[in-house]
Amino acid sequence: MPTSPDELYAALEDFIMRLMTLAESDGMDAMVELDLSFSQARMLFLLAKKGEPMPIHSIAKALGLSDAATGRNVDQLLKLDVVERRESPDDRRVKLVSLTPAGEKLSMQHIDSKRESIKAFTADLPEAQRDDLHRAISDILAGDTLRRHTP
Repeated sequence: MPTSPDELYAALEDFIMRLMTLAESDGMDAMVELDLSFSQARMLFLLAKKGEPMPIHSIAKALGLSDAATGRNVDQLLKLDVVERRESPDDRRVKLVSLTPAGEKLSMQHIDSKRESIKAFTADLPEAQRDDLHRAISDILAGDTLRRHTP
């Protein structure tokens, strides 16, 4: 009997959640040491992904926070020396926030930790499962299914 979309969804969700949990727990140590809130960690990841200074109001919008809450989070991150804030050269009223070298290092450590967790998972898979998983993922990536849903 063929696998139904609901059955595949349930198995895929369980697989992804377990993989993410494994990778997340390994990558959060540095964040916990700094006592970062969830919003502050999300802000660091957003700035790392963006790769350029962002106005506070844009950060707030991207994270679904108020400008005031975002400003308070920036203040805390400034104290930890993981972000810097400066005036926009185009409009002095606009404050731009970017990662400091310490913030970039922290973000990269988190990402690298996730990568290492995934590498460890793939190394632990029995060869036959590794081959089957690689073949299935490669076939999906070569097709249009994921491209169709990407904006």
